[in-house]
Amino acid sequence: MRIVGVADGGGITVGSLAGDGSVTLIAGLEEFWAAPAGWLARPPAGERVPKPRLVPPVLPGARVICIGLNYREHAEEGSYRDAGLPEHPTLFARWTQSLTVGGAPIPVPRDEEGLDWEGEIVAWVGRSLADADPETALAAVVGYSTFNDVTARRAQKLTSQWILGKNADSSGPLGPMVPAAEVGDLRDGLRVRTRVNGEIVQDGNTTDMVYPVGETLAHISRTFTLRPGDLLATGTPAGVGYARTPQWLLQPGDVVEVEVDRLGVLRNPIVGPGHRLLSREPGQQGAA
Repeated sequence: MRIVGVADGGGITVGSLAGDGSVTLIAGLEEFWAAPAGWLARPPAGERVPKPRLVPPVLPGARVICIGLNYREHAEEGSYRDAGLPEHPTLFARWTQSLTVGGAPIPVPRDEEGLDWEGEIVAWVGRSLADADPETALAAVVGYSTFNDVTARRAQKLTSQWILGKNADSSGPLGPMVPAAEVGDLRDGLRVRTRVNGEIVQDGNTTDMVYPVGETLAHISRTFTLRPGDLLATGTPAGVGYARTPQWLLQPGDVVEVEVDRLGVLRNPIVGPGHRLLSREPGQQGAA
């Protein structure tokens, strides 16, 4: 892969594209994203872009499908404490416009008392899947990322449908994709930790997952076709803020981090509602 952009004093100087159509965006010595060229905005080579804003290389038409209550201990601390786990995964959706990257501020919506953390792993779908078996579905996963399914609990709990509370502006920070071959099978166990201002608030392991990635993608594919670029957020371990006594929610000035074995650390500051204009406009993708 070729360098597409190198940070220099608050800007990025655009380089050339690789012949195979892949690109890499570099900031200092840290690689943020590697993705197909069509997923990133590309100014002319040699042009310096002042104060670029990084956003995830997610296709505008991608589906972001999330599993609720996918860790046994988290289900026990939540609404299924006495009801037992459902036979099938509870699925809900995010829109791509709610996604952001590590380092980006996450604003608290005006009517919320704060935001809740949900450290997770996202699986990236790399091939079309229709009526797939679990083995085929798992083989179609090209990589994994850290993710924080930051949730507006007041909005989430207004009705039985979760979508409003799961799509607050800039509430879904997503880390760089690590190839699946470097990560291995989540069923073998990866530690998932979330920290707030340095304090560990979640410390789980993927061995506690109820619905594995391959089985869940296969289940989805029997109803609608999954496409390359679709994302599956695999759920969060126990330790969320709303289930604590007293309740603990993220406030402006807090810093929330998600760390996953082999995937790295995702870190974001929490800001007040006046910062909502930092959210991306509809259709904005890639580096701008």
